[in-house]
Amino acid sequence: MEYVLIVEKLSKLFNGFKAVDNISFSIKQGEVVGLLGPNGAGKTTTINILTGVTLPNSGQIEYFGVDFFKNRSDCLAKINYSSSYSKLLHRVSVWENLEVFAHLYGVSDYKNKIFSLAKYFDIVTLLPKRFLSLSSGQKTRVNLVKALINEPQVLLLDEPTASLDPDMADKTLTLIENIKKTRNISILYTSHDMREVSRICDRVIFMDRGKIVADDTPLGLTKKIKSAILRLTYDGDEEKLKKLINERGWRSTFPKTNVVEITSEEKDLPSMIFKISNLGIWITDIEVIKPTLDDVFLQIVREGDI
Repeated sequence: MEYVLIVEKLSKLFNGFKAVDNISFSIKQGEVVGLLGPNGAGKTTTINILTGVTLPNSGQIEYFGVDFFKNRSDCLAKINYSSSYSKLLHRVSVWENLEVFAHLYGVSDYKNKIFSLAKYFDIVTLLPKRFLSLSSGQKTRVNLVKALINEPQVLLLDEPTASLDPDMADKTLTLIENIKKTRNISILYTSHDMREVSRICDRVIFMDRGKIVADDTPLGLTKKIKSAILRLTYDGDEEKLKKLINERGWRSTFPKTNVVEITSEEKDLPSMIFKISNLGIWITDIEVIKPTLDDVFLQIVREGDI
């Protein structure tokens, strides 16, 4: 599979502070990669460098096998970018904004392209309105239309659903899934919504303090956290249960009446259930809560790695 983006030893300093610290990664054709991390991790700076908005202090970027900095115009013609926080020209209409970008990208039959995307994102009625008059969610949808107008081969999305209602956010994710299947597009996707990331990303890169601290599939990352939560609903002598838990040194909480949550390695959960049953306690419901990307995120934020 061909690599459409290769980043090698990329660094960016601001007044001596390393916002991006010697990072390297790559994206294959048709791959959706999540770029995650806490605020200040270096995600947005990385994307700004990848779009040519910010110059790095060191490092190399290749798009489609050529040096980005030596072939900037050709590379930018094949990529696009959207963010919930980016702004278009405020005092002109949505249509005029999109028309400008269509001309910049040399889009043929741009009128039909704009109307088709506007219909999908439900902004046809917004086309004659000035951009400054729109709500945050409406501006986000306009930015998504702008990002897709040139049918990019690489799409950089910085929290694209942050201002969207649940229905439009789902439509956006469905569109990403569809264009990945039909056009084999490559996407670098930042978000703080781990459910979105688990849904659409083939691979996840975690950044913290400017460095890449993890790079794996969503499943591979969650498997690195060995513990799981055993949630039991029961009927029986709670004091007996608490005595067993204390004797065994199990980490537990009782979130509500007749419910206990025990944290342990997944391989130990069956024996726990057996020991509790032997107390004469009737277990009426069993739920195993496995680690999610939220747990991975929290561990990286609190401990710096995984």
